[in-house]
Amino acid sequence: MGESRQELLNWLNSLLQLNITRVEQCGTGAAFCQVLDSIYGDVPMHKIKFNARAEYEYINNFKVLTVYFAQKGIDRPIEIQKLVKCKMQDNLEFLQWTKKYWDQNYPGGDYDALGRRKGAPAVIGGQPKEPIRSNAGAAAKRGTTPTVGAAARTRTPLGGNTAVLQQENAQLKESLVGLEKERDFYFSKLRDIELLIQQAVEENPDLEKDPNGLIPAIQATLYSTEEGFVIPDDQAEEEETF
Repeated sequence: MGESRQELLNWLNSLLQLNITRVEQCGTGAAFCQVLDSIYGDVPMHKIKFNARAEYEYINNFKVLTVYFAQKGIDRPIEIQKLVKCKMQDNLEFLQWTKKYWDQNYPGGDYDALGRRKGAPAVIGGQPKEPIRSNAGAAAKRGTTPTVGAAARTRTPLGGNTAVLQQENAQLKESLVGLEKERDFYFSKLRDIELLIQQAVEENPDLEKDPNGLIPAIQATLYSTEEGFVIPDDQAEEEETF
C-alpha cells in the first residue's frame, strides 16, 4: 500500500527542512528539484525560486527540473502545465513517484537542505487568495432576496464598495505584473535563441544556404507574424535607432 499524503508531506518536510502543509504547494516545483538534489547533489539550486508566487516562476522551476532529468537520463515525463495549476491529484501522483525514485537512489547520509538552498524560506508557494464575495451572494446564503437596480444603487453610498474595488484593483495589478514578467521571460529566451543562431551563422555561413535546413526553419518561426500584422511606423523607427 502506498504512503498517505500526510506521510509523504512528513517525509518531504523532514528531508528538506520545509514546512509544507498541502500537497498542492508542490506545484511550485521547488521541492521536487531539491529532492533530486538530495540524491545527486548537483542540481543548480541558484536557479530554483522557493519564494515563487506566480505561475511563470513555477514553470521556470519545472523547466530546470526537466533539463536535469534529461542530463541524468531519467525517463519520466513532467506534465508542467498540469503541475503548475497546483491541483492536488496531479502533484500527489508526481510526489509519489518522486518518493519511490528517492527510495531507490538516495545514497544515504546527511543532507544539508538549508545550506544547499542558502537559507531560502521554509514555506513554499503562495497562499490562495480569498474569493471576493458580492453582497448578492451573501444575501442568497442567508435566504434573503438581494436588492438590485438603480434604486438600490442610489441608497448605497459609493464608499461602501471602496474596499472591494481596492481589493479587485490590487489583484488586477498583481496579475498584470505577473503577465509582464512572464512576457519578458519568454522574450529573453527567444532573444538568446536568436543570438545563438546569429553566432552559428557567422561561424558557418553555409548554414543559411539550405532552404530546408534547421537554421532557416528556426528563423522563419522566430520572425513570423500573424496575417495582417503591421509594425507601427513609430515602433519601426525605434527599432532602427536601437
